[in-house]
Amino acid sequence: MALRHCSLLIGVIFAGATLVAPSPATAFELFGIHLWGEKKADEADETIGEPQDYTVDFIVTGEERNVEKTLKGASGLWTDRKKPASGAAGLLAKARSDYRRLLAALYGQGRYGGTISILVDGREAADLPPDATVAETASVSITVNPGPVFLFDKASIINRAPPPQRRDDRVPLPEDEGFAMGQPARSGVILQAEKLSVEAWREQGHPKANIADRRVTAAHDNNTVDAIIEVDPGRKAYYDDVAVEGTERMDPAFVAWMTGLKPGQEYDPDDIDRANKRLSRLDVFRALRIQEGDVIDQNGRLPLTVVVQERKLRRFGVGGSYSTLDGLGLEAYWLHRNLFGRAERLRFDAKVANIGQTFEPDELTYRVGATFIKPGVYTPDTDFEASLFGDREVLDPYTRTAVTGQLGFNHMFSEELSGKLFLKGGYAQFEDDTFGTRDFADIGFLGGLTFDNRDNKTDATQGYFVEAIAEPFYEFNYGNAVGKLTAEGRTYYGFGKENPVVLAGRVKLGTLFGAPISETAPDKLFFAGGGGSVRGYAYRNIGVVTPAGEVIGGRSLIEASAEIRARVTDGIGLVAFVDAGYVGEESFPDFAEDLRVGVGGGLRYYTGLGPIRLDLAVPLDRQRDDPSVAFYVGIGQAF
Repeated sequence: MALRHCSLLIGVIFAGATLVAPSPATAFELFGIHLWGEKKADEADETIGEPQDYTVDFIVTGEERNVEKTLKGASGLWTDRKKPASGAAGLLAKARSDYRRLLAALYGQGRYGGTISILVDGREAADLPPDATVAETASVSITVNPGPVFLFDKASIINRAPPPQRRDDRVPLPEDEGFAMGQPARSGVILQAEKLSVEAWREQGHPKANIADRRVTAAHDNNTVDAIIEVDPGRKAYYDDVAVEGTERMDPAFVAWMTGLKPGQEYDPDDIDRANKRLSRLDVFRALRIQEGDVIDQNGRLPLTVVVQERKLRRFGVGGSYSTLDGLGLEAYWLHRNLFGRAERLRFDAKVANIGQTFEPDELTYRVGATFIKPGVYTPDTDFEASLFGDREVLDPYTRTAVTGQLGFNHMFSEELSGKLFLKGGYAQFEDDTFGTRDFADIGFLGGLTFDNRDNKTDATQGYFVEAIAEPFYEFNYGNAVGKLTAEGRTYYGFGKENPVVLAGRVKLGTLFGAPISETAPDKLFFAGGGGSVRGYAYRNIGVVTPAGEVIGGRSLIEASAEIRARVTDGIGLVAFVDAGYVGEESFPDFAEDLRVGVGGGLRYYTGLGPIRLDLAVPLDRQRDDPSVAFYVGIGQAF
């Protein structure tokens, strides 16, 4: 016998409710998930028995056959058809479960008048006892007539939250998600309307808002649904003192302060989310959660408890990179993540590069140094940072031996906007064929703002990245006051469902003024070329060309890149790109130098850490020391 709901008026209560029918069920499953109630014997999980083979036919009848894929995906009999059931009882249990799964799938499509028939060896599964016998290879036939799509005749919310006064408190309206008269009455739309209605109250300081009542009825005579949702906003709440549990070395008072949740402040779920992110950025906790109290006290205060598990104190890592131009690079670090009990981080770094290009120690590139970071200085979103590094860089344009240090602050204005301000200074000696050996000593400031709303930092498909940096400094050996400005913008636009195709673009501009090239340290000047700049050209081999044919740094920079990224399978992607770069002698580009362009393609292998990048690039205006073809390997997209 087909399972059919044919009453003129049925009631359905979603997300914690039951199907109202002439014989109320003692248990209910939505989307194949048992929500509550004691299961009947014929609703029990499949018992373990001898393997029961079966074949299955799935037929969707009627005029509404465009839901066949959804229905097949909901059917356990269909999705598991290539493996046997656990005995005859297991097969019948799976069939009885399919009635509920298929019914939930129909409701999810807004179809409340469909019929479902599941025949096992020609008999309706709903009429068979649990101990019924079936053929050695049972024949299963599933027939579904989806019926028409029901539309909302009434879609209303009682005790709706008032319009928000702050932009951060805005929540999408249920009407914008389809909860409106004349729209398809999908069960998921009703669930979403409930969620948004509760969230709207929570955003306005009511943490215990909940759904007080749901009245959802379907009328088969005109294929419509009336849905009435009543919200209980609960009391308005304010934060109580924040308690901390689970700390070992960390200072619990510091953990509470770092949440930024102040006693007496109005409750806002956005505050809780920001507090979670602040604590996560400390990189001290293996696990953490902010637990809201069950009851708002008589003074309107909501207790909060931060529950944490700390990571191991020390960590070390090694890494490497390779390109046909720069050879092999190896690096290692050692980190203490909680030096004094307030998430202070001390990190030592060491790096050597150009291995393979040369094996002479004085021709390799080295870098060694230490960085200290103290979070939560002045505000929970402000970090103090100090670093000291020694470098020897052996590049085609010059060789640099230097000691540099900086100290200052990083500040998070919001999740998308951050800034930094550092006092920076150092001493460096440079050797190059154009100017010989020169010494430079400078001190100055480094300040910048970064806006980043990309959906993924290593593989963005939507969003923007904009960064502006100012670096004024004074150079003592030549007595020059110098200003350096750089700005970079990146944009990403994805096409299709889940963005399988992405257009990505990048532009970078720079200018330096206050000193001639001959009196400016080469690492302050602009170069282009290499894996993170203009692919296809040698690293830092795009610059100002002297009459002798040597490449030196310039005082102005223009870089641009464009990529088409296409994911061809879940794990593999292809990329086509073009890069361009210009370095000029003057502070403002006069295009006396040639624009360098590189083109190429690449392969992406997607992993949980980000895509592994394999790129081949060709320079269209190859110069001395540039390769005919360059090969790059890395983790993450090029930009």
